[in-house]
Amino acid sequence: MKSFLSQTLVGIALWGAFFFYEGEFQPLHIFICAAVIALFYFLLISQYRFYLFAATHIILLVTHVFVSATNNPFPILLIIYFSILATKLLTNKEFKLLAISTMIALTASLIIDLNRWPALLFISFFYYIANLTNELLTDRNDQRKLYEELLGEYRTLKRLALASEEEARYQERTKIARDIHDSVGHKLTALLMQLEVLSIQNGESEVNQDHLNELKKLAKESLEETRYAVRTLKSSEQEGISTILQLIKKLEAESHILVHFTTKQGILNVKLTNDQSVVLYRVIQEGLTNAMRHAHSKEVQVILGRTATLDIEFLIKNRVYNAKPFEEGFGLSNMRKRVEELGGTLSIYQTENEFVIRGMIPIQNEVVLEGGQG
Repeated sequence: MKSFLSQTLVGIALWGAFFFYEGEFQPLHIFICAAVIALFYFLLISQYRFYLFAATHIILLVTHVFVSATNNPFPILLIIYFSILATKLLTNKEFKLLAISTMIALTASLIIDLNRWPALLFISFFYYIANLTNELLTDRNDQRKLYEELLGEYRTLKRLALASEEEARYQERTKIARDIHDSVGHKLTALLMQLEVLSIQNGESEVNQDHLNELKKLAKESLEETRYAVRTLKSSEQEGISTILQLIKKLEAESHILVHFTTKQGILNVKLTNDQSVVLYRVIQEGLTNAMRHAHSKEVQVILGRTATLDIEFLIKNRVYNAKPFEEGFGLSNMRKRVEELGGTLSIYQTENEFVIRGMIPIQNEVVLEGGQG
């Protein structure tokens, strides 16, 4: 926003100086000024920037050669101003083509007026410096793209390693739970049955019965604790907001951005199914990735809470430093599809200063750990 305002103010100042130098407001001058300003605004939102820069240079060259006063330097200064903008927005190949075309046109204008040769020399030196600057900027952009690609590959490998680690851990916990259930659980069950048989065989001796009752109570408690441990091993990694906290922590570490994570009252007690955990993770992951790649934001705010109907609501927002119209790409569209498949809603919008992702996931049947027979 600040960059846009400063560019606009510089352009207005140059046009003001142009009119002041001309000494009068001719309709043709006003029309040319309006056309150039319109092209300037289209430059900020259009994908065809080279053609817009070429059109702007053509208008200013015609103004310099045929319309403005002979010694008016401001059409050339306006050409230089738009060329400076072009060094940031055009590729090196496009910028060279623009510079060469402008130099050819200025050279041809010497046929009409030889007194314009100082402007040709000045703008030749300017384009030499501008071309070097454009090459540096292009190299930097290429390096940034390469860095982002490598960083993306690094994150992908890290997520794959994390997924493999979690899968291996879950498989190991499942195996341990199965072994405990098959061995310790069955043996405790057999022990209880033998104690019952022994209780019947020993008759009604009060001392023996008290002792057997204590043994049966101890065996039952051990069996219940074993079953609880088995249920915990099977389910603890598949449910809960705690898994989301760990995922956000890892994303923050690998993305090198600061995540302001806020939880509202009641959200930490929610039991999530595996599908809900995965969708919530993917939404947060895509929100962080989107903030880093497209908004170049180093800080993201993530808020998790519950609605009045006890469903999960989430909010992901980051600052936007150079607001541009956005379209939902594959990542955002896929995020919306995932949420809607669970019966939730998702809204994505952009204000002047923030990019916001807001949504809801319904929790109709909360997961409850129930006891049961082996």
